[in-house]
Amino acid sequence: MGTFVLVPGAGGMAWYWHRVAPLIRAAGHEAIAVDLPGDDGNSGLAAYADIVIRAIAKRSGVILVAQSLAGFTAPLVCVRAPVRMAVFVNAMIPEPGETAGAWWGATGAVEARQKAATRRGYATEFDVATYFLHDVPQDVLRAGPEQPREEADAVFGEPCRFERWPDIPIHVLAARDDRFFPVEFQRRVARERLGKEVEEIPGGHLVALSNPEGLTDRLLAYERGLTR
Repeated sequence: MGTFVLVPGAGGMAWYWHRVAPLIRAAGHEAIAVDLPGDDGNSGLAAYADIVIRAIAKRSGVILVAQSLAGFTAPLVCVRAPVRMAVFVNAMIPEPGETAGAWWGATGAVEARQKAATRRGYATEFDVATYFLHDVPQDVLRAGPEQPREEADAVFGEPCRFERWPDIPIHVLAARDDRFFPVEFQRRVARERLGKEVEEIPGGHLVALSNPEGLTDRLLAYERGLTR
């Protein structure tokens, strides 16, 4: 049995994983969806890493799954906890010492998003419906929280304090319909920062809500690869 520790992106709501976690458990594995205080202006990356590590507790050999902003928490957890594999899902991939606030300019994320919007014919100005919710089923949205948790600024100014990526398997999953981090942008960043190729699955930025089956299938396949 594997243990999947699922870390959400901006806002930090464990609810983001509510369609994936039951599928992982149905396959005979443990799934821990971590809730982070995204709206707490006094909590930054170190606090997030502490919370994830407490959730891991005494477990060993966990598979750490980081969505979007959680890519900045992932290396801090890997340094301190027995992580056997890391999986990035439409994630921000940091350089050692980088802040999440500086990441946008360093990677050209906004320019890449706007260029993709122009090519594909939707608004270049960011709005939640266009960039996050365009492929999430309405019944899923209706069943979710009335107000999503807003991410406070604190996390964006704290350096990601790690020296190097751990010597463990690292996978980068990119949803091919992600409008926020277009797949071609994710492909470039993964190559430049990790020397990795992305694996594509159908879905948008919130792929755990729009395509939980496809995402879970890939996560389970990665776990099977560890046991061969």
